[in-house]
Amino acid sequence: MAKQKVDVKIESYGLYMPLDKESKTLPKLIRFTEEIPCEPGVEFGYILSIRNARGLKLTFQIDHPPFLRDGEIDPPFTGTEHIPLNDWKFFLGDTTWEPIEDKAGPWRIRTWIDGALVADRTLTLI
Repeated sequence: MAKQKVDVKIESYGLYMPLDKESKTLPKLIRFTEEIPCEPGVEFGYILSIRNARGLKLTFQIDHPPFLRDGEIDPPFTGTEHIPLNDWKFFLGDTTWEPIEDKAGPWRIRTWIDGALVADRTLTLI
């Protein structure tokens, strides 16, 4: 039997309620937007709806404006996950923090599944 094709779509993107890291619940969308207010504590990103990809490797990267962390320019945020279900939703995003001035600008958020780019969105903090 032929393997089903992986199906990925960006379900939502923009401004979200704060993420509860203790919960498995995804954050609630406040507003679809590509322009995010650059204020402390603002949650932004996207939610992917992923189907037919159980067991595959998801890789992500968030490219952000250059800012210092521990005296050095912070590199892009990267990571990997193994997709646990055939019908799975995944939130990828970030929250702004002080000092806020160096966080303004474009934040490019990308996701790959088994090396193939499946989502790419740039959100601009203004």
